Parts: sequence; structure tokens; C-alpha cells
Amino acid sequence: MTDFRNFIDGRWVETGKTFDNRDPVDNRLIGRVHEAGDAEVDAAARAAKAALRGPWGQLKTQQRVELLHAVADGITRRFDDFVDAEIADTGKPYDLASHLDIPRGAANFKIFADLIRNVPNETFDLETPDGGHALNYGMRVPRGVIGVICPWNLPLLLMTWKVGPALACGNTVVVKPSEDTPGTATLLGEVMNDVGVPAGVYNVVHGFGPGSAGEKLSRHPLVDGITFTGETRTGEAIMQAAAVGVRPVSFELGGKNAGIVFADADFDRAVAGIARAAFDNTGQVCLGTERVYVQRPIFERFVAALGARARGFKLGRPKDPGVNLGPLISQRHRDKVLGFYARAKEEGANVVAGGGVPDMPDGLAAGAWIQPTVWIGLPESSAVIQQEIFGPCCHIAPFDTEEEAIALANATPYGLAATVWTSNVGTAHRLGAALDVGICWINSWFLRDLRTAFGGAKQSGIGREGGVHSLEFYTELRNVCVKR
Repeated sequence: MTDFRNFIDGRWVETGKTFDNRDPVDNRLIGRVHEAGDAEVDAAARAAKAALRGPWGQLKTQQRVELLHAVADGITRRFDDFVDAEIADTGKPYDLASHLDIPRGAANFKIFADLIRNVPNETFDLETPDGGHALNYGMRVPRGVIGVICPWNLPLLLMTWKVGPALACGNTVVVKPSEDTPGTATLLGEVMNDVGVPAGVYNVVHGFGPGSAGEKLSRHPLVDGITFTGETRTGEAIMQAAAVGVRPVSFELGGKNAGIVFADADFDRAVAGIARAAFDNTGQVCLGTERVYVQRPIFERFVAALGARARGFKLGRPKDPGVNLGPLISQRHRDKVLGFYARAKEEGANVVAGGGVPDMPDGLAAGAWIQPTVWIGLPESSAVIQQEIFGPCCHIAPFDTEEEAIALANATPYGLAATVWTSNVGTAHRLGAALDVGICWINSWFLRDLRTAFGGAKQSGIGREGGVHSLEFYTELRNVCVKR
């Protein structure tokens, strides 16, 4: 049993109220999480504000960069501890956590630390009415205390994607990890202390959303900006809270992402790519593909091939040899996903693969396991096609023309990502321009250059992060005008 305590002002804080943390692999109780109340959230916000005015705010850029490199190195030194914490919370396979989540979590600190050293600012020479001159130059200053509200699907990666640039820009943070995944955010507090990050720079408060730490943090008057990844509905509630005090927000929200496969695509690469997009991390990826549109000449062949992929996964404990698919995050989330599975059958879907709960051996049957699932035959009006499921599933439908594929892909209130498979460079460029999304992959999926802008269109988000674009949220641009 692990006690997941709040990390406030460099110290560990217990509360009189705890909730269970369970391993989704077997539903075993693995820890108790100390829920932050009003006092803890207030203490964290005040500690973060004080650190801005204290030793953290006095550091030179190079000193800040060196500390963030030390944080990254500290994660790497404790690599096994972070992997174990991540898979205990999520149940994801060891290979995924060890090759993606933890390395990228550490890299986020170095990437943004190095970026901040080399960002130019604007300068203008102004001729004044009296014949003199004025020099205008820009300064980027920290926004202040950033509330970081994190999801559970890629806990360390997506948390450090926000904390890394926030700290690189000189802000301080109060992190509210998902109640389902408290481990790595808590463990990072130990690293912060070990490498000498000043107290109050990095704080963690545990809890839920409405009426708990998430809502309390988003409403706290000392929080100067809020960044959030998660459901659109939750984003709307945070945005309402942030309106009081006119605090800016940066959101990556829900998606119902489309994959489009043209008949001229490299067939095997397209099948492998769509399988990753639909099933990686048990479908719990904001950028994942739940709607697949395949050009009619290859439709039946593609359906058969993707169905075979779905049936070919090996489920089991994260460190067992060959395991490449884990459980869903919780029993609660599995109930939601199974509700969509049942609805698909009720609405007449042809279940190509999966559609239920797999038979698991003794010791695992109580886990949040679910079958990777492929459907065909549903109308576009179906809730299964219109609403985000966030599970290892997709619906495949045929299309005939490029114009039809674009219309189908864009027929959603969301606009996070798309993946397009074609050997025609003209088709690729036209689709990249026509799809209403924040990121469009051509002949790939989840291929991320961290220097590029990242975010969603329509109801999939507000703002862009990544590279220099992160500066737009994590700093304030100040103009200084000097008359000479």
C-alpha cells in the first residue's frame, strides 16, 4: 500500500480524507490518495505565488535551464521507479510505458528548457513627432501561477508537456493529476526536492473534479492561468470558473478523429497505421482514430485485415512477455465503453472483431479488460460514430470520392486530429488543407515534432502549445518603449 500525499511548498501533506487507488489490471487496492481540501489547495497556490517572488523568480534563465535539465536527469536516474508507478496506475504494457511515457516525460523538461534560451524578441525603432526616436522592445515575462489539470491516459507525458514549458518560462505550478493516476506526479515531487528546485515551484494536490481539488484549483484567485487536457464538458466547466478574474486557458479537449484510407495507399502500412491509431494504449489516446473511412475498391479487404489485427493482441500483465495491450483505466470507464459496445449492437452494427469482455485467467478477471473492437454498418448519425468513446474501437465505412471523404471527416463538432493514407501527393496536400483539425498526419499517426504547434479546432480545444507556440500561453508579452 502506498500513501499518495499532496506535495505543497516542498513538503508532503496528508489530509484526513483519502480515497482508493486500484490497479486496473486486477482491481487490487494499491494505495490511498490524500484528497486536498480548501486549505491544501489554498496553501499550494500561496506557496506557488510566494516562490514567484522568492528564489525562483530571482534565477537567471541559464540557472533555470540547468535546474530543468537536472529534473530530466533525475527522472532518468529513477527510470524504473517512474515506469513502475505509471504501469501500476494505468496497467499499460511495460514496453509502451518504458519507450514512450517516461522518456518523453523527461525529454519535455530538456526540450522546453533549451527552447527558452534561444527565443528572439521583437524590436522596433519609432520616429517620434518631434524628430526624435523611440526604441520599442518586447519582453516575455512569466504569466504567474499556472494550474495544471491532467488526464489519466498518458499521466507523466501530458503533465510534463505542461509543467516543462511553464517552469521554463519562469512560472510556478499547482498540478492536479487525475484521481486515477496519482503516482508519477507525486513521485516527481521527490525529484524536484532531490535536485534543488526551490520549494513552492512545483506543487501537487490530489482529488476529483467538481466539488474537489480540480474545481477549487480552477476557481482559486491566485491562479493566473489554467491548462487542461480532458473532456470537452469538463473544459467548459473550467472555462466558466476561469472567467472570474479573466484568467486565460489552454485546452486540449475531446475528439472524434477520422482516418481516411485511399485505394492508392500502401495497404499494409495503412492497416498497421490505423491499427495503432485505433488500439494503442487500449484506445485511450486523445489523438486516436475511432472513425475510419476507406475507399470502396479496398474496403472489404481493409475491414478483414483490421479485424485480424484487432483479434491479434495479447492481453495480460504489463511485464509479461509479448503483452501489447493493457486494460482500460478503471471499471467505471469500462462501463462507459461497454455501454457504447451495447449500443452499437442495438443499432445493427456488424461486429467484425471483439465487442465485449475477453476471458482472462484467474487473478486478472477482476481487471478492467475489454476487447479491441471493429464495427461496420452503422449510419453516420449513430452515437457510436458521433460521440467520443475513448476505448479500443473503431467503425469503418466506405467512401467513393475525395469530396465525400472530406465531408464525412468534417461532419463532427470536434476537430483535434486526422490521419490520411495515400500515395498521391496532391491528394495529401488537399486533405491537409481541407480537414477541420489541429493536426493532420499523412501516411503516419502520432508522429510528433515537439517544435510544432499542437492543439484542436472547434470543440477540441483552445490555443496552441509546443515549441515557441507554448510561449503564447505561458508568458505575457510586455512592450517597453524608451524615448531617446
